[in-house]
Amino acid sequence: MSLSVGQVARLAGTTVRTLHHYDEIGLLTPSRRTPAGYRRYTDHDLIRLQHILLYRELGFPLDEIAAILDQGATDELTHLRRQHELLTRQAQHLHHVIAAVERAIQARTDGITLTPAERFELFGDFHPEDHEPEVERRWGHTSAYAESRRRVATYTVADWKQITTEAATLNDDLAAACRAALPPDGDHAMNLAERHRGHITRWFYTCDHDMHRRLARTYVDDPRFTAALDAVTPGLATYLSHAIHANADRHSA
Repeated sequence: MSLSVGQVARLAGTTVRTLHHYDEIGLLTPSRRTPAGYRRYTDHDLIRLQHILLYRELGFPLDEIAAILDQGATDELTHLRRQHELLTRQAQHLHHVIAAVERAIQARTDGITLTPAERFELFGDFHPEDHEPEVERRWGHTSAYAESRRRVATYTVADWKQITTEAATLNDDLAAACRAALPPDGDHAMNLAERHRGHITRWFYTCDHDMHRRLARTYVDDPRFTAALDAVTPGLATYLSHAIHANADRHSA
């Protein structure tokens, strides 16, 4: 069986023009041609295209992809394992970047004062002051905002390290539950939601279950919150929101 260039473009989510370009530069030359000269792609061609698109997703330029794929001793499984490792590293890096941005936003919002060395240790080269106007616009009028500012004004760098370590562990546990498709209204997910609420109450402001519900709605209604949570693992924003509501229901029963 073979497919036309249009069929392959639709199947792979790319364009006919891109496939023509790959053919022109020798990166992906279809194995067959019709008597009229039209391109026909075989299963072998589709496997090569899959690898090309994955390596492109990882940021490799086309000439390097060609060199990688044309190594005769490298089989499909080796490519897949390499791509999995690279994608995992990329995901871990993105998770750390998102966590650093969240720490920076929280630090600036809550008035924490850091020395340059402390700032670099906690936040790298992120600039939390860039986010202050948005945070104050959304929450500056609330008692929770005022309470949080008062409490964290006394926090040391050691405190912040403990906060971020606890938050990272909780995020990892939530992501694992989400990936395992554990029911968000099950005991395990609801217990994680309660840990989430407890973390907020312990470090920032009193977060009762009604407040927690409002946060849960924000996680799915605000694209920025949704994107940050889903970057940890796809679907986490909705999963956490459902778990929070289920946990609140459990405590109100």
